[in-house]
Amino acid sequence: MAAMHLKVPVREQSQIGDARRQATKIADEHGLDETCRGRIALVVTELATNLVRYGKEGEILVRADIVNDQKLLEVIAIDRGPGIANIQRCLVDGYSTGGTPGNGMGAIQRLSLTFEIYSAVPAGTVIYCQVGEQETARPPKLHSTWSAINIPALHEMVSGDTWRVCERDHQLSVLVVDGLGHGPEAAIAAEAGAEAFDRDPFLPLVSMIENLHVRMRGTRGAALAVAQIDTKSQQVKYAGVGNISASIRESGGGTGRGLFSHNGIVGVQFRKAQEFDYPCPPGALLILHSDGLQTRWSLDNYPGLQQRHPGLIAAVLYRDFCRGRDDVTVVVIRLPATGSRA
Repeated sequence: MAAMHLKVPVREQSQIGDARRQATKIADEHGLDETCRGRIALVVTELATNLVRYGKEGEILVRADIVNDQKLLEVIAIDRGPGIANIQRCLVDGYSTGGTPGNGMGAIQRLSLTFEIYSAVPAGTVIYCQVGEQETARPPKLHSTWSAINIPALHEMVSGDTWRVCERDHQLSVLVVDGLGHGPEAAIAAEAGAEAFDRDPFLPLVSMIENLHVRMRGTRGAALAVAQIDTKSQQVKYAGVGNISASIRESGGGTGRGLFSHNGIVGVQFRKAQEFDYPCPPGALLILHSDGLQTRWSLDNYPGLQQRHPGLIAAVLYRDFCRGRDDVTVVVIRLPATGSRA
């Protein structure tokens, strides 16, 4: 699923209720049951309350998702300071620095299928949660894990970016599309490309981009990139046109490898599409993003972040490197930690 995130600013008391109402509305539209909607209301209320009490420039992101055939909501709380000096103490019931009972953080963790937190003093805190109808997560059946941030430009109701991830057996196919400009016309261009990708996500890459080019004619066009990962051969095939940025970072750290794209606008004019092959070893991260995110980021500046959930990684990059004047999409994919050459 590639739904856009709903972003709710949470900087004052009155916005706590707004965040809760909007999250439960999305949960209802997603078909989650009443018990689950109650858990979501509690999680969002606790997260938003913490943002008002302790955070700076807080916001809640909410997106409906399906993971392992299970409907859930992805809820992310973001602030830009002052950070948490001792995360483990904050997860213990009864601990508080604000004169409250101190049960909120532990309750959020218990109510979530997935709960991860990353904090640095004084940069701020990001909390990533998945809340679904099951109290315990189902055993994962996916070979890889992934998540994404997709936020429209300021004052826009729709995002001109979109993304897709499709998995079969030991293969994964990924698309990121950035419609030219932003707003409804950019969204039409991006969705035209995504719909063409959906028809055959494992088509050879040069043929796929040529096909997307034909399907996107008549729109304002887009920059896009497609990657196909094979965990047996531990290779990624990549083809890009325009200013989608992509990199591979191995599990042991070190400098990431940038992936090459040609100039042009798919659906309007480009010189050629070309496929490139790169090694993609077990546990590596593949990160793709639109130009709504600055390119000067480095995971080396975030100790321990590379090993965390892809959704947490995407959210931290969004918080610290979003340009703020365009749609932004960040897709983070982690390959399985062991190879699948069998």
